[in-house]
Amino acid sequence: MARYWTASENPSARKRSLRRLLPALAAGAAALLLAGCAADAFDAPSTAEPIEGGTLVYATGDAEPTCLDPHVGGNYPQALISTQYLEPLVGRSPDGEILPWLATEWQASEDGLTWDLTLRDDVTFTDGTPFDAEAVKANIEHLQDPNTGSSTGWLAVQQIDSVEVVDATHVRFHLSTPKSALMEVLSQQWAAMQSPAGMERGKDENCLAPVGTGPFIVESWTPQDRVVLIRNDDYVPTNPQGHDGPAYVERIEWRFIPDAATRQAALASGEVHVIDNPLPADIAAWEAQDKQHIDAPRPAASNRIELNSAQTPFDDVRVREAFIRAADPNPGIASLFHGTAERSYSVLSSVEPMRLSDESVFATDAERAAELLDEAGWTDTDGDGVREKDGATLTVRFPVSTNQSTAAEQSLFEQIQANTGAVGFDVQLEPMDLSSWYGALAAHEYEAVSAPYTTVGPDVLRILYHSDGTIPAPSGYFANNAQLKDPALDALLESALATTDEAERADIYTQAQRIILDSYTVLPLYDQQNHFLTQGVEGVEPLTTISTPLLLNARLLG
Repeated sequence: MARYWTASENPSARKRSLRRLLPALAAGAAALLLAGCAADAFDAPSTAEPIEGGTLVYATGDAEPTCLDPHVGGNYPQALISTQYLEPLVGRSPDGEILPWLATEWQASEDGLTWDLTLRDDVTFTDGTPFDAEAVKANIEHLQDPNTGSSTGWLAVQQIDSVEVVDATHVRFHLSTPKSALMEVLSQQWAAMQSPAGMERGKDENCLAPVGTGPFIVESWTPQDRVVLIRNDDYVPTNPQGHDGPAYVERIEWRFIPDAATRQAALASGEVHVIDNPLPADIAAWEAQDKQHIDAPRPAASNRIELNSAQTPFDDVRVREAFIRAADPNPGIASLFHGTAERSYSVLSSVEPMRLSDESVFATDAERAAELLDEAGWTDTDGDGVREKDGATLTVRFPVSTNQSTAAEQSLFEQIQANTGAVGFDVQLEPMDLSSWYGALAAHEYEAVSAPYTTVGPDVLRILYHSDGTIPAPSGYFANNAQLKDPALDALLESALATTDEAERADIYTQAQRIILDSYTVLPLYDQQNHFLTQGVEGVEPLTTISTPLLLNARLLG
């Protein structure tokens, strides 16, 4: 179950803060120096009252989207910002229950091939056009259109054969195969509803300012600087997390500040109210001052390293196991993340109730790793510390997206590079921008990769590890980076998708995870990190779908 705490509410966080008091204070002092006159902001009275209106400033360290329409592509930065202006058909409670949003009711046929949805009749898009069944049909077709270039949203609606408009408030989906996860994936921001008139303007114009039913409207976008959102004064409260009337703040400035120290300094000085992707040391310092830290791990997949089993050297399971036995990430996680990340032994996030965790698969054993490499025929013939076989070196190309990977994570990769190097691997970390990283994966120019993937529910296993996941989506991206092609695993993942019996579904996913863990293609590290620090504002709440922050209930403190 996902829970969101402030530092003062979370007993574990308080204990961590006390344990880290001295280093935390040192880090806090560093932040003060960075902020210049930040001491006044730290000393702001805690009795500040919430006010109406004003401009909330959010500073993100995620990559700046190339398109504000999350149907196009479908990455997390798009989800972050579009949460403010687009809304999905349904939401999700912390314990996984699907909740009404723009759709109020839904029902699947007994064979799972037909879904009937009832829609709200009191909602309009911010361009004044109605939200109705025709709009839902247009959105599904937009996601399925190869010209849209969708990835995440396309996967969400891939099994919908056709959309039937029954009447204005009733729509019927006809599926090619049963899909138990349909409502889970329709709760994602990447499948959120947009104005058909907005989409008809064409991809380029819609990318600049998608039109939704949400509490804010895209006013302007200054590349490499900020997106400005203004309040939707006609907002009809639909959000399952609760609200009455339009948003409290009048305007949002969504700033792109890639450097973590600069974001932290801006927060400390009061220049911005919310930041994401803070450094672990800064989180510890913030908690030590009893400031609000929102820890909202992303659902679905854990953060993990995947080994490309389709090519040398990881086409040999002995070599994959050797890498995992030698990697030894625990000391690095403990030292680099200051208690803000907990080691995972599952391919699923800790917020997914159906996850299977097995620490024994990932026990560090460098001696056994060396034995496995010997058995596989990889030996160090020239004494340079790198093993060879048939004239090839035991090289592991490891592209790292600097837009998606934090400094702490990159340091962890360096430690894993050193640990695996001790048994003869030559791990070549290759920092690159997001576009180059996608290109390297598309060209299969990698043996290891850490690829974040966020969706909702355990069906992410099918997306990441089914053979079909080796086939690129219309955007060119394929999600099965481990290149697993196992008919038995495919059959299980398809069975899990087809059943609507939750107990049977859980059992099937356990079997599927067992196969994935035992394949040694995945080294889980920790949950996908999702931390937010706030100051001078209250009511910032992560959605209980993909953990993006919703600013509908946010109020500035005067």
